[in-house]
Amino acid sequence: MGRVFVVGVGMSKFVKPGTGGDYPDYAKEALCNALKDANVTIEQIQRAYVGYVYGDSCCGQRVIYESGMTGMPIFNVNNNCSTGATALLTAKEAIEFNVSDCVLALGFEKMERGGLKFKFHDRSIPLEKHTRIMSDIHGVTSAPLPAQYFSHAGMEHMKKYGTRLEHFAKIAYKNHNHSVNNPYAQFRDRYSLDEILKSPKIFGLLTKLQCCPTSDGAAAAVLASEHFVRSHGLESRAVEILGMEMCTDLPSSFDKTFINLVGFDMTRTAAQRTFRKANRKPSDVQVVELHDCFSVNELLTYEALGLCELGKAGEMIDRGDNTYGGKYVVNPSGGLISKGHPLGATGIAQCAELCWQLRGEAENRQVQGAKLALQHNLGLGGAIVVALYALGMPSQNNDQTRKEVTMRIVERGFTVAPYFKILEQVMLLDEQNTIDKFRGIYGFKIQKSTGEEEYWLVNTKTGKGTVEFNNISVKPDVTFTSKEEDIVDLLTGKMDVQQAFSQGKIKLHGNIELALKLTELRKIALHKLNAVRAKL
Repeated sequence: MGRVFVVGVGMSKFVKPGTGGDYPDYAKEALCNALKDANVTIEQIQRAYVGYVYGDSCCGQRVIYESGMTGMPIFNVNNNCSTGATALLTAKEAIEFNVSDCVLALGFEKMERGGLKFKFHDRSIPLEKHTRIMSDIHGVTSAPLPAQYFSHAGMEHMKKYGTRLEHFAKIAYKNHNHSVNNPYAQFRDRYSLDEILKSPKIFGLLTKLQCCPTSDGAAAAVLASEHFVRSHGLESRAVEILGMEMCTDLPSSFDKTFINLVGFDMTRTAAQRTFRKANRKPSDVQVVELHDCFSVNELLTYEALGLCELGKAGEMIDRGDNTYGGKYVVNPSGGLISKGHPLGATGIAQCAELCWQLRGEAENRQVQGAKLALQHNLGLGGAIVVALYALGMPSQNNDQTRKEVTMRIVERGFTVAPYFKILEQVMLLDEQNTIDKFRGIYGFKIQKSTGEEEYWLVNTKTGKGTVEFNNISVKPDVTFTSKEEDIVDLLTGKMDVQQAFSQGKIKLHGNIELALKLTELRKIALHKLNAVRAKL
């Protein structure tokens, strides 16, 4: 079996159903973007796998014909909400088993507003067994069926492990925050935790802002063999699929626990197979795109993927280990909840985000130091796809390129960036080692007036002291969360830590005693800076 690489990805913006064009428009945009990203033409694509759920037969041909009719085999794929990842998996296998050298995976959807509905009323529904179990235990209401399944699963988790409503709401809060930096996201609004909890109730514990919307949009990926990559000079773009596994329902899926009914055991099985095949473990991962159709599912999936121990997802959330500055960054794109969920496109959009992250091209969403990426795409009925990605042919220039891209972003958008640079320069000039009094790791989560959020790390534990942008691999002793203008006031001496904390301008998490020392460190830094300027 051969190695498989993603060499190009592309998307259209995800939008509210009925507010944009038709499905061929979205698909053509995503396809053209992916071809351009890969630097290949439609004539070089040897076969295509096209995923969609709502549409007539041969829509795959319809959308690809927009870009050219080459006679290639085109396969139409439907696997509910995991349709996109299923198209990716089948494309991967075509290369892996030497059927083709260059293959397209494309997913799109044009949906109706409101909750998902079954289209055929004269035959059995695919989720009949799921619904019968729910009916026997809790009954069935007029609310969307998926919301009922997942709400019951969330209540089950709360009862079994002591999870709180706030844990689910914090997931939605995080994903809405992340989407602010994603130009492809359907929603880019920031909400408070209280607004999320008080938004209209959909069913049970789930409020509107904890549920993904229906969406129109498309995503595409170009996959290639190692021979194709090397012969076309695509090494610097190549993201390798280290492992990808699908699992369908197991006997335990219908053991009358709702956690398993919504896919926990499927996810756990697929994840274990993927990690074993790739010879990796969950703790090796830095960035994750997972299927947060509801906030409940994201929480359950943390445990199923092995990102935390069983029953410990609430603690993981409280530690901030699912966002920038924590152990993992989960759904930097905003996830389904905020980016949107055009069913056939979702799995391929997840792949696109992870490729951008690994190539250091995710702009204001960039997860610094992302080397191993994890994908999870769920379809009830059921099928789950889990995948691991890494740069396939890393060069010596990759890390430096990523750093340069990151710094250009910072310089372009954040006025606080020069102050951190000055602080680092002053620490490097500390000939008397006065910084020894302030050994610690300080994290800064900083929000611009536009809502964009970034992270800086000041590390004085070893050496003279360093300042790093978006380094989440090091756990801070104390984290400051604040608006950009308030951090500038803090660093320039206009406000001290106690004053900022008492006025509610800065939130502190971690070692408070160390946080208070920042005022003295800043005074020394400013004094030394003035001394340096006087010599110039």
